[in-house]
Amino acid sequence: MFSKSRINEPGPKAGDAEGADAAAAPAAPRAAMSDSKPVASAKPKPAPSILSSDLKVVGNLRTSGDIQIEGQVEGDIHAHLLTVGEGATVNGEVVADDVIVNGRVIGRVRGLKVRLTSTARVEGDIIHKTIAIESGAHFEGSVQRQDDPLGGGGKQKAPKQPPAQNG
Repeated sequence: MFSKSRINEPGPKAGDAEGADAAAAPAAPRAAMSDSKPVASAKPKPAPSILSSDLKVVGNLRTSGDIQIEGQVEGDIHAHLLTVGEGATVNGEVVADDVIVNGRVIGRVRGLKVRLTSTARVEGDIIHKTIAIESGAHFEGSVQRQDDPLGGGGKQKAPKQPPAQNG
């Protein structure tokens, strides 16, 4: 009445005829799914751009992708994910969805998620939605939480709100 292969098959197990029809039916959608265009047309995520330790860039960097800095940058950086390497130095404003600082940043840091590792050295203000600062990180500046740290350029609207609440 029951067989081992029958137990492991997906689908209803009400009767032999129904089970055979149910087992055959899912095969067609699976074949159609493997040939579907949306999966094939999805672009793979590009590799991060890496600035090596012997490279010095003077100027601004802007990308919608990821950047890993191992050298020196004198200018502003806008990216999706920015990783500042342990031996790297950035002298300028950093704006990214995710910022991981292992090295040195001299300037404002704005990000949805900001992480300062134990080897980080930051001299400047940090505007963030979430922040993590590991023990051993050096930081000189102010920290401000905003719901949208990437929009508005770090303008502070909070001091204007308390007078409106008096009344």
